[in-house]
Amino acid sequence: MNIAAAFAHFQHPRYQPVSTYRIQLRPEFGFAQAAELVPYLHRLGITHLYCSPFLKAAPGSTHGYDTCDYSSLNPELGSEDDFQHLMTELDRVGMAAILDIVPNHMAVESVHNPWWRGMLEDGPSAPSAIYFDVDWRPVKRELRGKILLPFLGDAYGNVLERGELQLEFLAETGELVLRYFNIHRPLDPKTYPHVLKRNIQHLEAQAELEPRDLQEFFSIITSLENLPGYLETDADRIQLRQREKVVAKDRLKRLLESNATIRQHVLDNIQQINGDPTQPDSFDTLHEILEEQPYRLAYWKTAFHEINYRRFFDINTLAGLRMEDPQVFAGTHALLLDLVGKGHLTGFRLDHLDGLFDPLGYLQQLQAHIVFQLVRKEDPNATWEEFLPAYQQYLLEHPTEERTFYVVAEKILSGSEHLPISWPVRGTSGYDFLNDVNRLFVDSTHTRKMKRIFQKYTGRHESLPEVIYHSKKLITETAMSSELNVLAHALNRISEADRKTRDYTLESIREALRELVACFPVYRTYVNGTGFTEEDRRTIDQAISRAKVRNPAMEDSVFEFIRSVLLPDPTVVIDPEDYRKRLHFSMQFQQYTGPVQAKGLEDTAFYRYNVLVSLNEVGGDPQRFGGTIAQFHEANRHRAAQWPQAMLATATHDTKRGEDARARISVISTIPNLWEMLLARWQRYARRHRSEVHGLQAPDRNEEYLFYQMLIAIWPAEPHDTLHHVVSSEIVDRLKEYLNKATKEAKVFTSWLTPNVEYQEALEKFVTGMLTGLKSHKFLAEFLQEQHQFAHFGMLNSLSTVVLKLTSPGVPDFYQGTELWDLSMVDPDNRRPVDYSMRQQMLTELVDAEGNLILPTIESCGGMLQNWYDGLLKMWLTTAGLNYRRTHRNLFLHGDYLPLEVRGRFADNLVAFARVTESAQCLVVAPRLCNQLGAINNLPLGKYVWGDTHVVLPAPLNDVCWQSKLSKDWQVRATDSMIAVGDLLHHLPVGLYGSE
Repeated sequence: MNIAAAFAHFQHPRYQPVSTYRIQLRPEFGFAQAAELVPYLHRLGITHLYCSPFLKAAPGSTHGYDTCDYSSLNPELGSEDDFQHLMTELDRVGMAAILDIVPNHMAVESVHNPWWRGMLEDGPSAPSAIYFDVDWRPVKRELRGKILLPFLGDAYGNVLERGELQLEFLAETGELVLRYFNIHRPLDPKTYPHVLKRNIQHLEAQAELEPRDLQEFFSIITSLENLPGYLETDADRIQLRQREKVVAKDRLKRLLESNATIRQHVLDNIQQINGDPTQPDSFDTLHEILEEQPYRLAYWKTAFHEINYRRFFDINTLAGLRMEDPQVFAGTHALLLDLVGKGHLTGFRLDHLDGLFDPLGYLQQLQAHIVFQLVRKEDPNATWEEFLPAYQQYLLEHPTEERTFYVVAEKILSGSEHLPISWPVRGTSGYDFLNDVNRLFVDSTHTRKMKRIFQKYTGRHESLPEVIYHSKKLITETAMSSELNVLAHALNRISEADRKTRDYTLESIREALRELVACFPVYRTYVNGTGFTEEDRRTIDQAISRAKVRNPAMEDSVFEFIRSVLLPDPTVVIDPEDYRKRLHFSMQFQQYTGPVQAKGLEDTAFYRYNVLVSLNEVGGDPQRFGGTIAQFHEANRHRAAQWPQAMLATATHDTKRGEDARARISVISTIPNLWEMLLARWQRYARRHRSEVHGLQAPDRNEEYLFYQMLIAIWPAEPHDTLHHVVSSEIVDRLKEYLNKATKEAKVFTSWLTPNVEYQEALEKFVTGMLTGLKSHKFLAEFLQEQHQFAHFGMLNSLSTVVLKLTSPGVPDFYQGTELWDLSMVDPDNRRPVDYSMRQQMLTELVDAEGNLILPTIESCGGMLQNWYDGLLKMWLTTAGLNYRRTHRNLFLHGDYLPLEVRGRFADNLVAFARVTESAQCLVVAPRLCNQLGAINNLPLGKYVWGDTHVVLPAPLNDVCWQSKLSKDWQVRATDSMIAVGDLLHHLPVGLYGSE
């Protein structure tokens, strides 16, 4: 069994992305449209197409994260032939594909999800019940052996008596189902006789009825009545139920097709059972039938307190998977592994890895199965039983060899947290880099000033930790209260088993857990069957310490008890069963802290604390107001040493703001005095557009503060002298939609759970009034006089970000369309269709007839700078950098990262480093905080601006003739081991130089 040959695949360029381009597939942009895009992406310099999930999803899905069938491609994205054509096109130009996959959850679409449908029909006895994280023995007795289905738009009784729940017979399958508007759920076949036997005496009296058909009808009823129940646990009885229900449905289907009398009998019964809204008692039978189902119908808000299946965050329509079970892994990965074996997929991005019961175990299983798939290409007779011990032995004998398929994890790293070194991945999906580079353009010297301005304008004085604490606590009390109750009862049962801990009440345990979760400093820990790490211990101790400080009246010992359960020690816990229960609780607890952190921090606190919202990004920490060049270098050095092929992201489908919108907002931190003055002027215009809603000002000053930042962020790029006052309806509508989402996420005056319609209408009125009202031209005139400054310096921030992403250790990812200016907001704004026709046309200006890049002259560079607003400058920088990376893949994938010293007056305004191998070197310079340079025309170009600022080159690099890779016929050399920054940035505001 040649395992070494399988690992050799991972060294091939197809399995080593140099750059990625993320596309969002959707029904109107599927496989065929993606295939048409391939030549453009290749000319752009991309090596790997990075696709959103493309397995079968819920109908109409615009993102693919609601997978409902892991065994097939999404037909709404195209046919199998369309998919094969995309793969062929990628192969033709030497590109490959990476896929975003969803191992944590799937959509509970009962028509299109056969596993969920099977569980609704057969309850815990369903073969597919093993796939979902359902508690079949919840605290509420009425839910024992049932699953709560919280999808009704009103209380169950109201919905029932309005006649919105209707039985229906599906003639094509012989099934009885329950329909609620356009959704239908199956019925337990054992309950069909309630419908079939109704008014049976009238059917028997039908003289024209064929006796054999009547006998068959009675026989079907008897077989259904004799089915084993859905609570059956005996394997043979479960198998009998599965077999006999299929036979009975088929017999019923054929009988009703052939006998119109019996068919009409069934339809008449269904009509009677479905009731009459004018007679509430007419729904009694339907209610009785529904009470016998393996599920309990409920109002959707019921989920916040009683749901008994794990969800993706608080989304009822996405159910958690038990990926820790080998059968579940096999069922969800068969097609994906087949695509890997065929060479169609050469990498994965793992969505929401922190949601899994055991992330490390999943990653190890995934890598092993991928290698096994590649082994079977050479040896089709290889078996898993033979392979696994040989694979494990190979890993022991080759501990330092690169032996992982390209996998990156969507993992948020908080504070000083690092990705676990034991994970068999290439790194994260890039949020850590996004925030590292973003902080470079925030002026930390103005931290106090910016906070004072925010406090003065909004009247809010809460620190960010306080905002986060209260936001997380709110989530545990509302959206995710049910999951907390499940944990509290489980922990209470553990406490009852020990006489030393049995006195802890359920309420004291629940409150202690709530406080602990609200004080948790990271998304989760990673305790598993192999134990826990020192970092796990520190994290839990820190959370407990914070919880104790916040709750001096609470009993200390309850926290110590919780600690002993979260960090189970088999040498201390003598009883193996007690240890197993503690370990299981600890691993379930970890699945809870992550969603609470995400909902409390990203989706609540980040919409309440608006000091500088460019810092309120996924994976961000607004307490770190800016960052130093040294910190950026240190982060890059760490990545180069540990995760040299991690993704580098600056925009994704989940970011709160587009990369160039974020770059503009950061400019505010560099000119706080101007910002304060503008706020004072603008709020005078805002007064007349605010409304009073139930004694509240709408918007409040915090929301208004956010509005101004977002207006600066998304205002269209345009020439500096443009002072028009006509605002497009698109901008108005986008800002309305954004404020609607932002205020609902903040959960202060309105929310998704309890929308305040009047408040939302007042916000829309405010946006309309400010931008298109009768006197809006006065506000816009003042706004536009200053907006160009934010846009201009934001543009310079963006260019620096691009060159840093292109050259830092890691694999740069470009989110769809961001080769031009990305002035988008949070989804759905950042998932709007991309105009690729325009981009393809613009790219033709940068390449010759054969598709080769044309290096611009110094004069051409000046023209692109002067007309920067059209985006061609950003596209050029992106294209030139990507093609240079592709040509020098070894330099960027494996080259050393060498921070360079900068000396002179503006040393703190320049990031400089080199990438070095024995055969190639490149030199990178990128300015920051450019408004401090006092540049002519506000461009950081030439010696007049940079003066005595120099980059110091170490001995191996100081004799190199550095050739610009961004412009034609421009090269520089070091003098006395130093190069003047004015020479490096002579005609472009960023520099990328090669040694050849």
